Amino acid sequence: MALEKIIAIGGKPGLFKLIAQTKGGFVGESLVDQKKVTVSIRAKVSVLSEIAVYTLDKEVPLIDVFRAVYEKESGGASAVTHKSDKLEIEEYFFAVLPNYDEDRVYLSDMKKILNWYNLLLKSDLLVEALENASKATTE
Repeated sequence: MALEKIIAIGGKPGLFKLIAQTKGGFVGESLVDQKKVTVSIRAKVSVLSEIAVYTLDKEVPLIDVFRAVYEKESGGASAVTHKSDKLEIEEYFFAVLPNYDEDRVYLSDMKKILNWYNLLLKSDLLVEALENASKATTE
């Protein structure tokens, strides 16, 4: 599954798989507990494929950040989680994306990215998303 079908909903923890569209919004399924939720079209929703991380010279798509973490961890979960302390998270993020813009990428952003990475990996969606992104760039 590509990241176009994975969303983050403002005010709700975790990530959701886009299941269906309704008249006034859509239905999503939580990657954490597989519960279905109906979301209004007015809710703040972010599609993971549309998210990028600021660096000093450009914006790096989220899938590329996930790929860097995946390669650093040899396909495993990140050594640092969203619950780690501030310095540990910042050092880890610097190792993964050395030129990230420290003024525009906040600790909360780094925590979300690490949490999302681990959620996608645990849900067996990350490898497929990475493969889909690789295919898209070679076409």
